[in-house]
Amino acid sequence: MSTLTTGAMRLPPRLRASVATRTSPSRPALICRACLTSRPFSSSSTTSPAQAAYARLASRRLISVSGPDAAKYLQGVITSNIAQPDGSARTAGFYSAFLNAQGRVLHDVFVYPAALGGADPAESFLVEVDAAEAERLVRHIKRYKLRAKFAVRLLDGEEGRVWHAWDDSGSGLEAIAASGELKGGSIVLRDPRSPTLGYRIVSTASPAAVPELGAELDEAEEEKYQIRRYLHGIPEGQSEILYETALPLESNMDVMGGIDFHKGCYVGQELTIRTKHRGVVRKRILPCVLYGEGDGEVKPQDRELAYQSGITATEDNAFRSAEEIPAGTSIGRVGKKGRSAGKWLRGVGNVGLALCRLEIMTDVVLPGEANSSAFNPTDEFVLAEKLEEGQEGVGRQARVKAFVPLWLRQGLDGAISRQ
Repeated sequence: MSTLTTGAMRLPPRLRASVATRTSPSRPALICRACLTSRPFSSSSTTSPAQAAYARLASRRLISVSGPDAAKYLQGVITSNIAQPDGSARTAGFYSAFLNAQGRVLHDVFVYPAALGGADPAESFLVEVDAAEAERLVRHIKRYKLRAKFAVRLLDGEEGRVWHAWDDSGSGLEAIAASGELKGGSIVLRDPRSPTLGYRIVSTASPAAVPELGAELDEAEEEKYQIRRYLHGIPEGQSEILYETALPLESNMDVMGGIDFHKGCYVGQELTIRTKHRGVVRKRILPCVLYGEGDGEVKPQDRELAYQSGITATEDNAFRSAEEIPAGTSIGRVGKKGRSAGKWLRGVGNVGLALCRLEIMTDVVLPGEANSSAFNPTDEFVLAEKLEEGQEGVGRQARVKAFVPLWLRQGLDGAISRQ
């Protein structure tokens, strides 16, 4: 079964015109390999429990979108460009998102040009989405396809599976992934969201088999991949990129290569472009480390982003793990009143992701606000459980520190310098 094509399949004239004026890529240049090996990804260590492994992602599902109008439809509803600058069809997968008319994220997705069942590769795509949201995305596509000629189908677990592989030693995976395809027809994509996050693998030809990676990698539980994402600061799925709530730029999709600011119209484009060119993005999803109030030997500015299976705390009313903290819990500054510094999203052990106000929780300087930053490296921030009406006492708490990964910092520096 053919999954990829190396030929430059031509798109309809209307789609070619939408990319004819594109002069520069939409995402910042990747960080060079020398920089990656000499510097950490955040202001401190990002050590993962598994340095080389692969994991099957049961949290992700595949949707087949195939037919003469499939490319045309996707071009009008996702944030990335379905075509290359010369107007030819893309042959490699890419990261993107579906937005609503108000520019809020519906689904974060990967799109893979792939021929299933003998279909034309220029007219057949696999859309990878959050498994919990897959059926909702299928309904969304069917509702708005109108008279477009293409078919939509949610693949079951035996028809297609998603894997993620990584090897921090940089040994064999890069050469294997260079071809874009593994033995057995599996699609391989270097994950564009972060330079060293790893590789996406989509298996359709032989779903019962483990991908033939040709490297000495151990199979790991999906939680290891989840921890790795958190240490790299990568949100994924609608429990972290909230459905119809999150903005794509606040979710770092612009820096993760998920938005093409040069393509033609798509649903939600107006607000996205306005935010890019006129607004200041004050909040971003960032990786965070959690610790207890009684864990005071290490100063806030010296804390590192490193995974532990739980939160180090001595007080009785402390959260013991990130899983205990309710999503949406507000972040406050210890000993100071004022606006919320952010909101908690999700975590594992002592690490996770939060939507953070940059000028309060980080040293990132926003455009035109060099003298108004409220950031102080000695400040501490707290996640406090909100008690229900009638409850007495103090709710559970945890201290939290946000980090700015190197890939995100460089992307933000590049965006600010162009404003």
